[in-house]
Amino acid sequence: MMTEVRHMGLEEVVKHFESLDDPRCPVNLRHPLVSVVVIALMAALAGANGPTAIAQWALLKQEFLLAALHLPYGIPRQDVFRRVLMLLKPAAFQACFANWLRALRLPAADRAGVGQEVLAVDGKAARRSHDRRHGLGALHAVTVWASELGLALGQVACADKSNEITAIPEVLRLVDIRGAIITIDAMGTQKAIAKQIVDGEADYVLALKGNQETLYQAALDYFTEQLDNDFAGVKVRRYQTNETGHGRQETRTYFQLPAPKGLPGLEQWAGLRSIGMVVSECIRDGKEAFEVRYYISSLRASVRRFAHAVRSHWGVENGCHWSLDIIYREDESRIRHKHLRENVAWLNRLTLSLLKQHPGDESTVMKRRCCGWSDEFLLEVLTGTKP
Repeated sequence: MMTEVRHMGLEEVVKHFESLDDPRCPVNLRHPLVSVVVIALMAALAGANGPTAIAQWALLKQEFLLAALHLPYGIPRQDVFRRVLMLLKPAAFQACFANWLRALRLPAADRAGVGQEVLAVDGKAARRSHDRRHGLGALHAVTVWASELGLALGQVACADKSNEITAIPEVLRLVDIRGAIITIDAMGTQKAIAKQIVDGEADYVLALKGNQETLYQAALDYFTEQLDNDFAGVKVRRYQTNETGHGRQETRTYFQLPAPKGLPGLEQWAGLRSIGMVVSECIRDGKEAFEVRYYISSLRASVRRFAHAVRSHWGVENGCHWSLDIIYREDESRIRHKHLRENVAWLNRLTLSLLKQHPGDESTVMKRRCCGWSDEFLLEVLTGTKP
């Protein structure tokens, strides 16, 4: 009975990889590509962080895997997992998950009661994955993270942070952004990116800093002028939040104004309708910190939506990047083959998304441990159903 349940539970998962072209030489090909990929996915859920760990986990789970997957020649060895993850092109590998992610996204939005999704676009480096000897810099991956849903919807690797400008348009093309609010930090505040978002039938909230010096200074000056006049003569919308926890007390005040007609280059920014300012006052251990940030946005007057978008963007740091570094130890990864490290990075993001969809009360750390301890729990997370 358990064998039947395992096969039934994995059928839908296996289907996602049936169209994936096998990049290996057909001579002496023994292990089905689909089975190798599904094992790698399950091992990543259970705590494996590379080909060696994947192979070791698979060997220890031999009875379970032989019953669940088509493995005519037994459990693959480490070199099989390594060769497959090295040869698979990251774009093709990631494309296999597109339908799966779409299927996860709709019910996740319903559960969260989300009307207009916030998709945070941000980059993260795996600092120890460099290979100076062969001229390979550390992996820097730009991810689209659905903050309210806990889903990684796309990933594109680039050489370093300065190359995010070219990676962001690529990763946005991988995702259905219609109807969403796209949030990006100052690096991605580019006219072409704003146009791509608007053309994709989405809204944007883009941070302003020194890389857009003229626009940044104009927004700062305009808000300063209006503050001095107590916003007389302009339609300002304000919203304030207060948060207490982890030894700190933080007050955030959000201001949203219609984009002034005299804003430099206004007509060059597709869909630009409003500008925003966030004033953050934080008291931690008796010390006070004060920060002001500025934004441009295609959102119409709705300060709560603006505030929600800004707050949700920070979720990519807490919900995605922090988890990848602390739970997956990604920052310590020494995988130094270009395709291999990109494919493992995507496995990390996908499995993190699956763990976050699981309805249990356990922490993400504990859920990942449970995947390693219990075959039934692993299948429950992987398939989204009770075994």
